[in-house]
Amino acid sequence: MSNFDYDLFVIGGGSGGVRAGRLAAGLGKKVAIAEEFRFGGTCVIRGCVPKKLYVYASQFPEHFEDAAGYGWDVPKARFDWRKLVENKEREITRLEGLYRKGLENAGAEIIEARATLVDRHTLDVGGRRVTAEKILIAVGGRPNMHSALPGHEHCISSNEAFDLAELPQSIVIEGGGYIAVEFANIFHGLGVETTLVYRGKEILSRFDADLRRELHAAMEAKGIRILCHDVLTSVEKKVDGSLVAYLKSGEAVAAGQVMLAIGRIPNTAGLGLEAAGVETGKAGEILIDDYSRTNVDNIWALGDVTNRVQLTPVAIHEAMCFIETEYKGNPTSPDHDTIATAVFSQPEIGTVGLSEDEAAGRFETLEIYRASFRPMRHTLSGRQEKMLMKLVVDGESRKVLGAHVLGPDAGEMAQLLGISLKAELTKDDFDRTMALHPSAAEEFVTMYQPSYRVVKGERVG
Repeated sequence: MSNFDYDLFVIGGGSGGVRAGRLAAGLGKKVAIAEEFRFGGTCVIRGCVPKKLYVYASQFPEHFEDAAGYGWDVPKARFDWRKLVENKEREITRLEGLYRKGLENAGAEIIEARATLVDRHTLDVGGRRVTAEKILIAVGGRPNMHSALPGHEHCISSNEAFDLAELPQSIVIEGGGYIAVEFANIFHGLGVETTLVYRGKEILSRFDADLRRELHAAMEAKGIRILCHDVLTSVEKKVDGSLVAYLKSGEAVAAGQVMLAIGRIPNTAGLGLEAAGVETGKAGEILIDDYSRTNVDNIWALGDVTNRVQLTPVAIHEAMCFIETEYKGNPTSPDHDTIATAVFSQPEIGTVGLSEDEAAGRFETLEIYRASFRPMRHTLSGRQEKMLMKLVVDGESRKVLGAHVLGPDAGEMAQLLGISLKAELTKDDFDRTMALHPSAAEEFVTMYQPSYRVVKGERVG
């Protein structure tokens, strides 16, 4: 009989923590999972899911415009922000219920309280002490609110953006990552005058350069103002409640809201890691080995709190690897290679594998296949927005190293392309695949000649 209250105690009710807790309980382990806010984590409650719903909402003005080219006479539309917020809330409440139901059906104990570590086996949970043989930390991350910025207290993050009492007439967003870019498109699509401020030379620094440039141009064509090589130096709140964002360039931009989207940090403050002897890194991330175990051999960590790959499916995968390793006798290290991802910008980005620049730094010779065209859905609508498709291929082995899409349904394509790249298929395999016509995706199997080559990092041809 165990000397502990629980076989496994999970701190954090996000996607990774819930998956691990549910699976462990399903194996007959005595499991408790503590969450101080709402089950579902950032993704379900204030991240991926509500964001995608807001993306859909923000796309309708263009759909209404495009309908005319297809014979539809659409009357003047009216948008109700509060109705969107209410409907979003109803959906995430439904999803949270499913998370809870899954845990309850598996036999896990749900604790709605903050849990902190007292020592390697003891936790303080809402003022009471409990013990656990094994502890899994899956508390995720939080927005970086830039405490050194004068006036940061007047700013919002992505957390608050979903539940604003009123839709602002204008907004300044600082950041150039996917959160900043996605919200810039969302707010603009909903009729908000939008300015995006980014310190780098181009938005989306970790993505392929062609995608970044094309998306930047498309966003500006829509009317989004993008200021690169600039940062906020302070934010001032006026007597009437309006804000002024002061920039390093000397410009002052008036706005109804200022949003900071300058990255996320591991949510480890006040967790009691020092008391348990758990080591952390410079950003506060929990340091783990290849199997998600911390330096304390009965404590594990997974998901965004480890600052590896901050994606929901990655946290779920890490949770499943934890279960395989600790409860099924099958040591399994999470595989973080070749992860498909999407930016739900407008137009959308889908990407998997290496960018051209990354590949050029690793391979002697590359073949680059690139196609840019107006997608079929825009031909009758008259919309001039282009689609970009690109393959990065090793010139020696012919292995496809990267696949990148900018345009409608790019994320859906990237998910399927991820299978091909994970299987290490070659360009010849792509060429042997019959095209599905008419579709945009057929371009990936009909680009027979390289657009150009890259030799020793230099473009030729």
